[in-house]
Amino acid sequence: MLPDPRRTAPPFPQPTRLVIASGNPHKVAEIAAMLEMVAIEVVPQPKGLEIEETGSTYAANARLKAETVARLTGCWALADDSGLEVDALGDRPGLYSARYAPSDPEKIQRLLHELGDSLYRGGRFVSAMALADPQGTTRLEGCGICHGTILRDPQGNGGGYDPIFWVREAGCSYAQMAPHLKSKLGSRGKAARELAPGLCQLLGLES
Repeated sequence: MLPDPRRTAPPFPQPTRLVIASGNPHKVAEIAAMLEMVAIEVVPQPKGLEIEETGSTYAANARLKAETVARLTGCWALADDSGLEVDALGDRPGLYSARYAPSDPEKIQRLLHELGDSLYRGGRFVSAMALADPQGTTRLEGCGICHGTILRDPQGNGGGYDPIFWVREAGCSYAQMAPHLKSKLGSRGKAARELAPGLCQLLGLES
């Protein structure tokens, strides 16, 4: 007797774990907080794993990281690639935001030095997300943008450029934003919301 096609096993085992393809603890914590209402275990990528970001776009880097981590772990993997684009600097640092200087304070110092006393301080955080299945194939992608203004001095404690990025809708710097505001207004939050329905459907979960 032939098997009932309606009872054919799914192509992947029921997922119980989602790996965040990042070694940045701030990013992992932020994404995990956005997914806390989803019934799945969220874990960071294996320690010591370094993935060279060779893509020419945020989306390409997100796909590269998600697919690599998925293949290495045999789990579904979610990756984010983000950058700060400053109008007066020709959209720099952009793709090179994480490599603009060796440490977060040095990144901020370099950016503020290059921006100087310019009155044109508009910019945006841009985030691209990709979800890869355990075989290393990207199944979902999303993008989010958060517009803001570059402050002259840091406000609040946070990773990356968060302390010098003022978000008008929140009335504070990105570093001072509560988790629910980052989920609502932040670039990663917007990208995550774009992916959420498809993510839950693919992973067989309810949010």
